[in-house]
Amino acid sequence: MNRSVNKQTQFIDLGLIDYQKAWDHQTDLFNKILAIKSENRNLPDTVQLTTNNYLLFCEHPHVFTIGKSGDEKNLVIPTADLSSIGASYHQINRGGDITYHGPGQIVVYLVIDLENFFTDIHQYMRTLEESVIQTLKEFGVASGRIKGLTGVWLDWNDEKKARKICALGVKTSRWVTMHGLALNVNTDLSYFNHIVPCGIQDKAVTSLKKELSADQKMESVKEILKEKIALQFEMNLQ
Repeated sequence: MNRSVNKQTQFIDLGLIDYQKAWDHQTDLFNKILAIKSENRNLPDTVQLTTNNYLLFCEHPHVFTIGKSGDEKNLVIPTADLSSIGASYHQINRGGDITYHGPGQIVVYLVIDLENFFTDIHQYMRTLEESVIQTLKEFGVASGRIKGLTGVWLDWNDEKKARKICALGVKTSRWVTMHGLALNVNTDLSYFNHIVPCGIQDKAVTSLKKELSADQKMESVKEILKEKIALQFEMNLQ
């Protein structure tokens, strides 16, 4: 790759947004980056086009999403009953199993060209996790990883007490990413009772609110998380 590396990343807070609308938006950005990369294949090294990067924050109305490798049996509420709890259901093109998104949860979508940063999917996942670990540290909450499982966990070294506070699920194509992570801040955790989160039977979920016994200011958490992501990826946020 001979084009100039672009670490400039446009930050957009989409606010509370319908899941499908947000998915369509990030898909559009994802496809635009891929189109630039396709065009570069036919261009001389000296005139290669720069690819853009986007960091999207949002919250969703109650929704369950399941990845390509997910098992629909992990949705334990009949789909016909979803309207009774005000939730929707989407089968999507990320990796991973089933998860829940809802108000009080920060959902982060990174639509970036990893060739602007580093070309290693394992490193990408660990860097996302580290951004969350460092964010939680600012609130006095210790967190870490469990070998063989994605996401960020509390009491990660205790099999019986381990509980998940952040889920990850990504899609990549030609080093371009979409989807990302979901951090439980003031999340209504009762919605997780309707699924087997990420297909893992024996692990609980938690939130910052639950761990700190108080509602958290979403804007404060967002600001810290945004800073930590930018730091970990060495992004220049716009």
